[in-house]
Amino acid sequence: MNDPLTTPSYRLLEPNGVRSHAVAWWHLSLRAIAVLNVALWSLAAVAVTREHGSIPGETPAACYLQLLLSAGYVAGCAFRSFRPVIDIPRIVLVHSRLSSVLIGRSVATVAELCFAAQWALILHRAGLLGATSFVQAVSLAIVPLIVLAEGCSWYAVLTTGQRAHAAENSLWGLAAALAVASMLVAGPHRLASLYLPIIAGGTAYVAFIFLYDVPMYWSRWLVDQANGHKYLSIAEGMVDVCRRWTMSYRWEDWRNEVPWMSLYFTFGVWTSIWLVRACI
Repeated sequence: MNDPLTTPSYRLLEPNGVRSHAVAWWHLSLRAIAVLNVALWSLAAVAVTREHGSIPGETPAACYLQLLLSAGYVAGCAFRSFRPVIDIPRIVLVHSRLSSVLIGRSVATVAELCFAAQWALILHRAGLLGATSFVQAVSLAIVPLIVLAEGCSWYAVLTTGQRAHAAENSLWGLAAALAVASMLVAGPHRLASLYLPIIAGGTAYVAFIFLYDVPMYWSRWLVDQANGHKYLSIAEGMVDVCRRWTMSYRWEDWRNEVPWMSLYFTFGVWTSIWLVRACI
């Protein structure tokens, strides 16, 4: 008798071998960008090694910590660019055990916590420079907020309940809004090179989260509710993410994921690398 935890359940969701050229080109683009991102991170690493840090009061250790955290995020995003996964329906582009939702979600969790820690460090520095208690408090709240968001993500993935994904993204949006508010409180005279980029980029991110991501997941939950979707228990979900995946290159399956994944694996990664460069 086969063990369901070690015997994968795989199927191909492409009738008559139909493959979307748009999805194929998108996947190729993600992989090319992942290679570019690794090269950009390597350049940042060389710059940190040579110059350490030039912001007043900045220590080389802070720059190296930013570099290490960025490496975790860049590597995690590169892995996921080569093996994209739509978590809840267990849809993948590459037929491989490495494409399992369990591995992909684990890699994403580590990477996203690294990214959150980068922001916490930047805000902590801004709070110290400005002696601003609000900014320091936000810097301490960022990582716990994202830990909670990751918990919501895992709950959504394991139970297949899309509402928890809406909660997850709301927490990310809240964290970004707090980061923007912190920079406004700190003022442009603190970390001047970061001021406008964080405000502009953070505001755009918050708008995207609450105008696109959260409504998308909420509408999916409403559809599931209307269709009488049967949710999994945590234990059932653990078995499911280990052994089941569906390979598909159909545009219908990926079209809602392409916008946020494309932004995530480009601007998200570039932001992580930029935070490293900002401390030089």
